[in-house]
This record gives sequence, C-alpha cells and structure tokens, in this order.
Amino acid sequence: MRRPDQQTTTRPTPDAAPGTTPDTPPAEATGPGTRRTADAGGAARSPDPAVPRPAGDLTTEAVLAPYLRGQAAEFLRSLRLHHEHSAPADSGGHDATAATRALRRSARRISGSLHTFRAALDPLWADQLRAELAWLSGILAREHAYANRLTRLVEALHQLAGPALPAARGVRAAGESATSDAQGRAALGVGAARAGALLERRLTLARTRSHSAALQALGSSRFHAVADAVALLASDVPLAPGTAGRTAEALLEPAERAEQRLLTAVAALPPDDTEPYNEAQDAAWHQARLLLRLHRYAHEVVLGAADPALTGAGHALDLHRDAVEAAGAAAAAARTPRIAPATAYALGVLHADQRHEVEAARTVFRETWPYAAALSTP
Repeated sequence: MRRPDQQTTTRPTPDAAPGTTPDTPPAEATGPGTRRTADAGGAARSPDPAVPRPAGDLTTEAVLAPYLRGQAAEFLRSLRLHHEHSAPADSGGHDATAATRALRRSARRISGSLHTFRAALDPLWADQLRAELAWLSGILAREHAYANRLTRLVEALHQLAGPALPAARGVRAAGESATSDAQGRAALGVGAARAGALLERRLTLARTRSHSAALQALGSSRFHAVADAVALLASDVPLAPGTAGRTAEALLEPAERAEQRLLTAVAALPPDDTEPYNEAQDAAWHQARLLLRLHRYAHEVVLGAADPALTGAGHALDLHRDAVEAAGAAAAAARTPRIAPATAYALGVLHADQRHEVEAARTVFRETWPYAAALSTP
C-alpha cells in the first residue's frame, strides 16, 4: 500500500469498499510485502521502502482481531444509545439519529473488513454476517436518505425560483429574447411551490415507511440474531485455520487486491468530455464510491488510520450519489399523473439542475483524486 501523498506517473494502489464486486486479482501476482506496481507503460516498480507496514513481529490475529472487536463494541454501544434515545420520552430526536448513524458506520466497517479479509477468517461465518450487516445498514440508511433528499430538492427549488434565476440551466438559442426568459421565470415560480409540495408528500411518505420498516427490523428476530453475532464478535473473532500464526504482512495481499479494484474502477470512469446527462454512466461512479469506501476500511485495518488524501475524493463521490438520487426523485415526481404543466416544468428544471450537480461532483472528484495517472489512463 502506498502513502497518499505520492503522486507519480505510476498507477497507485488504494484499498477497497463494501460492494458486491467479484474479487478480481490484480494484474500482477504479488506476495505480501513484495508488491510491484505496473506503471502506464507496463513496467514494474519496486515498492517504496518508506511505505508504512505492520510491524514484522505482529500476527494477522493481532492486527485484524482487535479492529473487528473494536468495531463490534462500537456497534453494541451505538445500539444501546439508539434504544435509550428512541424511547417515547426522547421522541426519537437528534440523539437517536446520531446513534443510528454510528450503528451504520460500525456495521459498514465490519462488513467491509469481512469482505476484504475473508481469506483470513472463517469464510462461511464471514459471508453470513456480512450479508446480514448489509441488510441492516440498508434498512437503516433509507429514512436518512429520504430526509436528506427532500431537503436538497426543496432548497434547490428555492434557489432556482429566486429572483436571480438564470432561465433554465441548459444551452439557449443565441437569439432567445428577454421576454422568453421572463416567461420561463414566471412559469417556474408558479410551478416551484406545487413541485415542492408534491416532492414533500412523496418523500415524506417514503421516509415514514422507511422509519416504520427500520423499527420493525430492529424488533425482528433477524436483527436480534445479527446483534448476537456481533456481540460474540466483540469477544471472539473466528479465524481461518492456520491464520493465527501468520504475520500481519499476510493482510497486505487482500488489501492490495482491493486497492487494485479501486484503481481499475477509477481508470475506467468516463472522461470529462463525454456527453452530459448520460445517466447510464452513474452506475460506474457508484461502484467507484463503494470501492473507495472499502479502501478506507482496509487502510484502517492494515495501517491503523484512514487515508487522509482520499477525504476530498470520497466526499465528492458522496455528493455525486446524492445528486443522482435527487435527480431521479425529481424525474419520478414529474411522471406523476395529471400534474399541472407548470409543476412538470419546475420538476424538469429541477432534474436538470441536479444533473448539473452530478457533473460538478464528477469534476471535483477528478480534481481531488490524488492519483492523477489512474484518471488519465485511456
């Protein structure tokens, strides 16, 4: 694994994120502690001797097990806080939301580590717990996602319908008159309030259903089985046979494979001069986001901390995901039967605005991605 501040013309190697992508090996077979990275011309490069690595006298168990136990303890602590702040007297306020966020955070880290370091763990146990944690994290994420989406879209509508509205954010004909601009503003002003009300009805209903689903999930026998499994993990990490005596260097190989998957995904992202509004490209960006998240977790396990150089890129991919989903919500609302033309117009402008935000997030990612060579690879 390389340090994030090393920007060279060689293709770097971050780690991975909790996705369901196949465990494709890197282009070159590598052994722990002896990795060689291929540059754009195909030449091999010896590892940088300054790259931090686990201490040679540490075992795989001494590195991986404490991390998993710590995340399991954080999961149980967050669960206890969630129960405390979800009581009727607390009204499920900010503290309950923060506890849910912490619960999801620890669940993602456990799940991501089980994915990346599966070879060092009991594989059947790891696969089952990872699937259950993915289910739980997904259930808990929906309510928060709908709330954020509504806030984002309503704020965007207010900005678009304001006095400084630059008449739909698309390309205008050269001879378009000021009268047409004024008419566009007026139409958007009329439709924005109705569009906001429609979005609020739709997304509030979805949020309410997600809240009910989360409460139902947290009271289910399935969730209690997950909580019991995590409680056992807090005291005992099931390792694969023969893993306990291996050195921590063995963890570098799966971390580097995950890293290579991230680099491959980023290198395959479409260039910034492609046609705008191509929603078919969104999936590739979402996959890069998941792989980047896995990278962060593997980095935490192997090197003890997240890679700070990737903070900006990760934030840009989060904004990209939010804008994509907001654009989808606006488009779905515009398909509502029998809505007024002004409402449909406002939703169309809102959809275009969010697609512009998607493009802006992609630009920010390219500017903040610390390994420029991976983006320039054809």
